[in-house]
Amino acid sequence: MKSNREAVWEVLTQINQVILGKETLTAEVLAALLAGGHVLLEDLPGSGKTTLALALSKLLGLDWKRVQFTPDVLPSDLTGFSIYRKDLQRFVYQPGAVFCNLLLADEINRTSPKTQSALLEVMEEEQVTVEGVTRKVPAPFFVIATQNPTGTAGTQMLPPAQMDRFMICTTMGYPDFASEVEMAKGTGIERRTDHLMPMLNAQVLQNIRQEVEQIFVHDSVYHYIVKLITATRRNPHFEAGASPRGTISLVRMAKVTAWIAGNDFVSPADVSAQFIPVVNHRVRLSTRARMDGVEKENVLAGILEHEERPFFKGR
Repeated sequence: MKSNREAVWEVLTQINQVILGKETLTAEVLAALLAGGHVLLEDLPGSGKTTLALALSKLLGLDWKRVQFTPDVLPSDLTGFSIYRKDLQRFVYQPGAVFCNLLLADEINRTSPKTQSALLEVMEEEQVTVEGVTRKVPAPFFVIATQNPTGTAGTQMLPPAQMDRFMICTTMGYPDFASEVEMAKGTGIERRTDHLMPMLNAQVLQNIRQEVEQIFVHDSVYHYIVKLITATRRNPHFEAGASPRGTISLVRMAKVTAWIAGNDFVSPADVSAQFIPVVNHRVRLSTRARMDGVEKENVLAGILEHEERPFFKGR
């Protein structure tokens, strides 16, 4: 019988046969879900965002739903509503789309800010309140949201406070030459998500979360994490640094990275590997930095290079 870790490795193997040439990205997304976080994928249409989300939902064996966000999607479509049943002579609650384990929120920045807020509230609280009654969503609950780049016609920019709710925000990017050749031949396209079989389930994911929580973090590594986050707040290129939620997310992502690698402790390398994916969407460049063409990734890489790693090899 496979261990939980071996099953996760198999999930990565299977998903990389669907999403070609994106091994680092798929590992980051899966790590975020195992850490109990939500993922935002930002890229142009046709880059594989939806395919990645669908593949994950099938491989993780989760009850999932998909909402195509358009301007006419209402908050009640997500949270649910009460409808009067004449045969029962009473109001009956109809659950909304968030009552699932994994919600694919497609093109989240095409809907209204009010609907965006309704979704992001559920992401934070893992519950909805309709007409004074609070209902918990199923556990575990994950959101994989996709959005088109800001400035694309018909999009609504997510405010920083809402962006901060996502554990990571990453981009698919274009495939490399060899992978796109395989797609052109049909090799990648024929491997659709319909053929994927569940490798995990909701209970196993809950067990993995508990295993990840047991990963040891030395005080020197905690100090390293806080120093990195604090450095984003002092950097002159940023008008706003990462929030304390970013600190917590970095700890959780580093723990998952260590767990996947088969270690029972977090190393400084685990932290630095996840620093940019976790922090990139939580910092904002100053006006001057944007005018000068400064890239956030380069500034964050500089912070990683400048902050001294603690000397820690294990427990």
